[in-house]
Amino acid sequence: MTPLTGPLLTNINLPADLKKLKLDELPKLCEEIRQFIIDVMSVNPGHLGASLGAVELAVALHYVYDAPSDKIIWDVGHQAYAHKIITGRKDRFETIRTYRGISGFPKMSESEYDAFGVGHSSTSISAALGMAVAAKLSGQTDRHHVAVIGDGAMTGGMAMEALNNAGVSNANLLVILNDNQIAIDKNVGAIKDYLADIVTSRTYNKFRDKIWLLMGGGTKYGKNSRAIVKQLGNAVKTTLLKSGNLFEAFNFRYFGPVDGNDVIRMVKLLKDMNDIKGPKLLHVHTVKGKGFEKAEKDQTIYHAPGVFDKKTGTIKEDKCHGLAPKYQTVFGRTILELAESNPRIVGITPAMSTGCSLNLMMAKMPDRTFDVGIAEQHAVTFSAGMAASGYIPFCNIYSTFMQRGYDQVIHDVALQKLNVVFCLDRGGLVGEDGATHHGAYDLAYLRCIPNMIVASPMNEEELRNLMYTAQQNDVGPFAIRYPKGRGVMPQWKTTMKPLEIGKGRKICDGKDAVIITLGHVGNFAVEACAELEKSGYSVAHFDLRFLKPLDTEMLNEIFSRFAKIITVEDGSVMGGMGSAVLEFMIDNRYHATVHRLGIPDQFIEQGSVAELHHECGIDAEGIVHTVTDVIAS
Repeated sequence: MTPLTGPLLTNINLPADLKKLKLDELPKLCEEIRQFIIDVMSVNPGHLGASLGAVELAVALHYVYDAPSDKIIWDVGHQAYAHKIITGRKDRFETIRTYRGISGFPKMSESEYDAFGVGHSSTSISAALGMAVAAKLSGQTDRHHVAVIGDGAMTGGMAMEALNNAGVSNANLLVILNDNQIAIDKNVGAIKDYLADIVTSRTYNKFRDKIWLLMGGGTKYGKNSRAIVKQLGNAVKTTLLKSGNLFEAFNFRYFGPVDGNDVIRMVKLLKDMNDIKGPKLLHVHTVKGKGFEKAEKDQTIYHAPGVFDKKTGTIKEDKCHGLAPKYQTVFGRTILELAESNPRIVGITPAMSTGCSLNLMMAKMPDRTFDVGIAEQHAVTFSAGMAASGYIPFCNIYSTFMQRGYDQVIHDVALQKLNVVFCLDRGGLVGEDGATHHGAYDLAYLRCIPNMIVASPMNEEELRNLMYTAQQNDVGPFAIRYPKGRGVMPQWKTTMKPLEIGKGRKICDGKDAVIITLGHVGNFAVEACAELEKSGYSVAHFDLRFLKPLDTEMLNEIFSRFAKIITVEDGSVMGGMGSAVLEFMIDNRYHATVHRLGIPDQFIEQGSVAELHHECGIDAEGIVHTVTDVIAS
């Protein structure tokens, strides 16, 4: 499919082309960009809703500022598709998030217009401040530095740390708070309520309307807007809210809230604000899914809806009848089942309730489920506090985001041997989101922590049994790591039973070589063993199940019987399960040829999960190839 471009967008290849348009042509261009995004996303799924809502914002920024000299940093990057289209990637936009295509997130190596690589939330203000201070040190006083951050990302502690630092820096920094009142799920917490108060404040809105009426003798856009904006910045301190202004307390000049989907007003405001030095914050209100009715009405589903009909918005059905469920569904239904029989169980997630399926428990037990917002560090220590009080928290965090709470895992949970159950969703290669989202490092960074139990299920039954085991007898910190996507058991709802901690299992026996696996990739080894048997090879397969503690009895059997060993894991090959096996071999003075398969020592880009498994050589075909080479050597 080659997406069609409108008459204005056809001639836009770089921001310089955008600047040739008249101001009153920009709304039409925004319509064309929005339709272009819808055309591509309807057949090549991506982050639809946020990018539709930020089209006018991207157009206004590139119309006013001179990127790449001026630096525009997009937080997370879900909303940056229009930015990519304007900055030289229109002709490749249909490859976004595909194997060897363009990234779904801003990426410095992809374009000089991507001032900073992003993917995780709440980083933009820190990065923009660093650039602003560096420019000042270098004598580059004519550069502008803009951080675009969503209201969901503003709940991240790092954003507050950056505001605190920026407020005393006197740096020439503009923070644009893109407030659409939703991240993936609805925003939660006091900041969400505070921003809603700003938007709905009668006192402020009456004041703001009066100011705008004064512009140009009652016209919407007047010649004297620069002076009015400055007056607004001074007056807002005392007229906005009873409690004062949070951003003014951080020593930022505050402006807004304004309609971020009004591109003409946005251009005028941004131009006017260029003369205001120091840290300033522009609060804009946008509509997630803007211009696409279904996406506006169901913003959570249309955050990343998959394939859909671009005219009606109807999502194409995933023909999953008779297929195995997603691991996320199994987690969601299992924790609800466990919580119904164990009143000590609570569920916690940092803004991923729908993605991880904790929303199923949330719907039935709202008093025992907690979405703490985008705040992974807080989620871990909040869980520790509940565990210290006798509850059993199931803290569900995507593997890639658990990296942000690592210190808390060590000091607040493991050191105190608290029974927090970490359910690490999306462990391993996650597919189209690419390098910023792969859960590549959890096995390596968790197994070195004292008191931690680290396990990974090979299928849905194993996930249920591990969750059942983790909530028994206060076993201490317990991490269960599983992948994104479907398992292998259509009839998955088995009777749960406890597992012996630190015990693996033999899947099949053989004599030529042995494959040791951990987690879902064990299913690829099952396929590989079947293929190898057809070719006359006899290969054993053991599922380790627990990375920590290791099944030393099983490993002793393996090293006593086999001289050729292949380890397979969907995680970093450096420091992961294969490394643990090698350490065991050395510590116990065994001698064998051990070949490790896993994610290599490099960042893996985007593509389908199957494509990336193949690239890393951990699919069935890759395992067969490696085993035959090892046996032949």
